[in-house]
This record gives sequence, structure tokens and C-alpha cells, in this order.
Amino acid sequence: MSLTLDQLNAAGRDSFVALLDGVYEHSPWIADAAWSQRPFKTIPQLKYTLAQVVRQSGEERQKGLIRAHPELAGKAAVAGQLTAESTNEQSRAGLTHCTAQEFARLQQLNADYNARFGWPFILAVRGPRGLGLTREQIIDTFARRLDNPADFELAECLRNIHRIAEIRLHDKFGTEPVLGNLVWDWAESLAAHSEPGYAEQGQLTVTYMTPAHQACAAQLTTWMQDCGFDEVSIDAVGNVVGIYQGSDASAPRLLTGSHYDTVRNGGKYDGRLGIFVPMACVRELHRQGRRLKYGIEVIGFAEEEGQRFKATFLGSGALVGDFPPSWLDQQDADGISLREAMQAAGLSASLADIHALKRDPARYLGFVEVHIEQGPWLDEIDQPLGVVTAINGSARYAGEVIGQASHAGTTPMDRRKDAAAAVAELVLYVEQRAAWDAHSPQGPSVGTVGVLNVPSGSVNVVPGRCQFTLDLRAPDNAQRDALVADVHKQLAAICERRGLRHTLTLSMQASAAPSDPSWQARWEAAVMATGLPVFKLPSGAGHDAMKLHECMPQAMLFVRGGNAGISHNPLETITNDDAQLCVDAFMHLLEQL
Repeated sequence: MSLTLDQLNAAGRDSFVALLDGVYEHSPWIADAAWSQRPFKTIPQLKYTLAQVVRQSGEERQKGLIRAHPELAGKAAVAGQLTAESTNEQSRAGLTHCTAQEFARLQQLNADYNARFGWPFILAVRGPRGLGLTREQIIDTFARRLDNPADFELAECLRNIHRIAEIRLHDKFGTEPVLGNLVWDWAESLAAHSEPGYAEQGQLTVTYMTPAHQACAAQLTTWMQDCGFDEVSIDAVGNVVGIYQGSDASAPRLLTGSHYDTVRNGGKYDGRLGIFVPMACVRELHRQGRRLKYGIEVIGFAEEEGQRFKATFLGSGALVGDFPPSWLDQQDADGISLREAMQAAGLSASLADIHALKRDPARYLGFVEVHIEQGPWLDEIDQPLGVVTAINGSARYAGEVIGQASHAGTTPMDRRKDAAAAVAELVLYVEQRAAWDAHSPQGPSVGTVGVLNVPSGSVNVVPGRCQFTLDLRAPDNAQRDALVADVHKQLAAICERRGLRHTLTLSMQASAAPSDPSWQARWEAAVMATGLPVFKLPSGAGHDAMKLHECMPQAMLFVRGGNAGISHNPLETITNDDAQLCVDAFMHLLEQL
């Protein structure tokens, strides 16, 4: 018989600990410390509380928890000495049926890992979906994590322990994240569509109007129809639009969605999660035969990343009337224009049709977006969901410092006009200056010099030219502008001191998009309804929401990404449980409208 929260909340200390036996390997002290925080309103609240007990326990006790776990396919597994929970998990991952070669590899990895860190390697081998990782995935992860710094690896082991505990709690309570599984499976299935040259290597790349892109649009269309949307269509720029009507036809709709294109060799959840979560909510409403007063419009935006063409936010830009006619003449690396690509995909490429996509803000309540965080904060603090306070404003520049190329052996150090050394100074200043805003009330700034190039550079020539880029971001425009002004001033000072010239050309500027206070409050209430505390943070990345912000109120919900929140990378990942929390929070937001 499955455990219930009522039973757990009613239990005395000893019984409480006994009921949670095995959730954390040989560590009853965690449940013992959590007992005083009853009653738990939700299982996510219980999970979070247990994780916080570990977080607050100190490093030595944390290492003891790690060491309480067995090695993967280690000697204890061979001797049959594992707990029932570990036996089940390692068996599901096939670790009890290793080939001789795999077993030898794992033994060597175990030895190398212990020698480097002093504790056993911990991995939630049942994986982000709970079905079990393959032995190849386990070995690849093992080898990759050997390169981590010790403090990071300690935290990564604890994060995996919490994931193991999460899955074990499902077993105890007899629960399953049904809609989270659906969202996770949709992401996996859509990732089957990738472009030639990447698909063969198991990499995900979907850029605007390629066959893979069109296949994604077709698949989303089918899924939306299956979910019960009343209207599903592909619009003039390739956005997939699903409408679930409300009971009041005259009431404004809620607009939501995100993008389905990807960066090259990207992840499965960036953008796409924000399409799947509201789709799952509509599917559930339709299954229950329910209509809300307000309609729901879900859009899979066709383009956000600017990968094939430099028409970034093409999909959401069209909805706010920002589609410059010159975009149609842009060409990709093969000389194919945007107009030709659209027409080849069956779109008219008519400016009249595109301009007709502009939405009337009076017909909408606002825009909300669910997105993977694409950063480390939520993962680091064991927080599944975060409420976005603002999308950072940004400014990008292309720059060049011009000095004098000269012989590296004969030019004295005090006579050089080294352009690269000047830019190196600037790089360090950008890093330092952005860090000054770490404790800003609005949130931190970030600064990046992502491209450095010495034209015709040679090992024995003092660089006469150095080209570079600047990417400066902050949570509001005033903070961004102060950062920009200081960097400009420092560059001028460096060049004057060194006797150099410089150019700096603005290539892109985007205003910050603060979350609408009322919609941010709705997300906060939705997070609290899951039993989790509210954690607020700005978004350093740009999103479709910042375009919709130009014409209607917007607010975003972040979900943590695994692997320290890495994104734009095949290692981008979420769990089915976190996907379920997204759906639960989104459904709460809908029902409170």
C-alpha cells in the first residue's frame, strides 16, 4: 500500500523516519531533521525540505552522505551487498549485466574518481525520465565529470542524490508525473528532426525553413490537434498557432508560447519547453471537458535564434509589427534569400500577409512564457522553479584597435603599439566592471568579449590590429547604459595611454523587459501553490517575451536545467518531475485568471 502525505504528517518522529527509510541511502538523519517542519502540503515541498536539510548540514556530513552510496557496478554490487533501492536502480540501468569490457572500464573510472575526489561517483542512473540511463550514457557521464573541480563535483553528487531521492519518493507514494512525462517525451520526439550533417552525429540543429524545421512545424500541428485545440494553423512566417477557445467569445485571450528553432548542436528544451507546457494544460482541460472564461493562444515561434538568417525574433517580431522589409533579402551562407526559403517552404513571403500577423493588444490579457533557465542559479540552490523579474537589456558592439605591426624580436617593449595587448586589457576590465554590479538591487550585469581576432597574426609579429566583440547586459536600461559608458571610457583611456586608435560600432541594442508586476505576482502564487518557496531572478538571455513586451504585459517562469544549467548544448536537460511542476504552476495560473 502506498504512503500518503496524511500518514507522513501524522507520524511521530521515529515513525516519520521509518516511513522515509531508504529515500536517502543509509542516512536517517535527513528525515529526522525534516520531521519538525511538518505538515507538508505537497510532495514537492517535502522534497525541497529534505534537500535543504542536506544543504544546511555542512560539508563533512554531506561527504558522509555521498560515501554512504555504493560505487556503480562496484564490488558491493558483485557481492550482492547493495540496498534494495540501489539494486533496483543499478539493475534498471543494466549495470548488473555489464560486459567484461564495460565492467573493467567502470572499475578504472571508479578508481580514478576516488583517487581524485575521495568519494564515490554518484549518478541518478534512472535518469531524467526515470526509465534508466544506458551503460554508454553512464560511462560517458562518468568520464566527463572526472574533469570537474572538486567543489563543483561535490555539489553535482548531492544534486544527483536528490534526484535519486525524488524517484524513490515516487516509489513510496505510488505517484507518477504523468504530464511531466508527456512534456519530456514530446521534447525527445521533436528532437528526432535535425538537419543533415548534424542528425548523423546525433546532434540537434533546426534552423529557419529547413526541411527539419518544416517537419517540426508539422509535428507540432499534429500534436496540438490531438490535444484538443479548436484551431491550429501555420501562419505567414511559419509560426504554429493553436487556439483553445474560452467560454466567453468576447473575452481577451492569454497569449503564450516560445520558439521551436534551435542553435546549431543545441539542446532539446530551449524554447520548446514553453510550447509543450501550455499544450499539456490544454490537453488536460480538453480531457476534462473544461473551458475557462478566457481563450488560450499557444504559439510555437518559427524563429528566435538568428542562426540561418540574421533576422532574430522573426516569429515573435511579426506579432508586434517588427518585420523590416529588408529581412526578405537577407541571404544565408549558401546565398539563399529569406524570401526564397519561405517560398520554397510554401509560404507566400508577402509583406501584406506578414504585416497582417500583428496582434491587437486589446484582444489579449498578456503574454506569459515558460523557459529553461539557461543558467546555474536554480540548479545550484535545489530550486525547481524561478520567477523572472526582468529580461536583461543588452548592447552589442563590433570593435577594432589599430596600432602598428612590428618585429617581435627588435621592437623594445616600451616602443610597441600592440593592439592585442590593449584589447586584453579591455577584456579584463569588462570582466571586472560587470562584477561591480553583482549586488545591484536590480540584479547583476554581465559582460563578454566573445570574439578576438588578430588579422594576419604571426608568432613573431607585434599585433598591429585586433578585432573584437562586446556583449554587455543588465536588468534595466540605466544599469546597462552605465556599464556601456564605463567600457567606452576605459577603451578610450587604454588606447590613449598606448598611442593606439580604435573603432566601436553598435551592432544591436535591446531594451530591458521588466516583468509586469501583476503577472509576476501570478507566477509567484502559482509557484507557492506547488508547495515551493518563491525564488526571483532576472533573465540574462533574450526571449520571445521581450518582443511581446513591446505591446502587452509579459512575465516568465523559469525551470532549472540540469548539468549546472547548461544550455545551447547537447547536455541541456530537465527532469520529468520539474516538467510536471511547470505544468502544475501553469495550470494554477490559468485557473486563477
